[in-house]
Amino acid sequence: MSLLALASLTACTAADAPSPASTAGADAPAPFPESGEIAAGTYLVTGYTVPFEITVPGGWSSGEGAGLVKDDPDHPDDGAVFVIFWPADYVPTDACAWQEALVPVGPTAEAFVDAMTAQTSTASTAPVEVMVGDYSGFEFDHSVEGDTDIRACDTGRLCIHSDRARECGRWYSYPSERETYRVVDLNGERAVLAVGQFHDTTNPALTTEARAIFDSIVFVRPEE
Repeated sequence: MSLLALASLTACTAADAPSPASTAGADAPAPFPESGEIAAGTYLVTGYTVPFEITVPGGWSSGEGAGLVKDDPDHPDDGAVFVIFWPADYVPTDACAWQEALVPVGPTAEAFVDAMTAQTSTASTAPVEVMVGDYSGFEFDHSVEGDTDIRACDTGRLCIHSDRARECGRWYSYPSERETYRVVDLNGERAVLAVGQFHDTTNPALTTEARAIFDSIVFVRPEE
């Protein structure tokens, strides 16, 4: 699912009452809502074999349980910042010339990092090792390469990665889009997490808030 689709889904349900956080007790976070605006609280995301907890302030919306989006009040309905956690199984070698060229990536965190940092038409920082709760991984920034004309790319999109072999799942539409990725090794399963913004004009307070949500994510090793 694209971020524009995620923003569209959340916009459709923004008028609904926020999904409440759990009242079962401090040690029992609520399941992460599938869609709509969500109440401030700590939630449990179960899309990977190892679940993770994420703490969200008010004003954010979920789409298909795959991420969070928040608008800038000065630019409503335009999607300002996001935190996402959906599968990424294919990475094109060239993000601009991606049609019929989505390359399957092995299951390890290293394989995804290598594919992303080698991708052309985009730019990455050198990956650094990080810990996300009890699990190790890598963190790097990803953005549009300076001279890339997105309008000249396949379907006018810069395809970053996908969970499908013939369709782009995550793409950039604006030259100012940028993300920070954390790619976590969950005992052989790869978890891909990202935080980012659509525009350079995004309110810095929103990017700080998005980063705080991103930093709140903690995978906890099950008790044996």
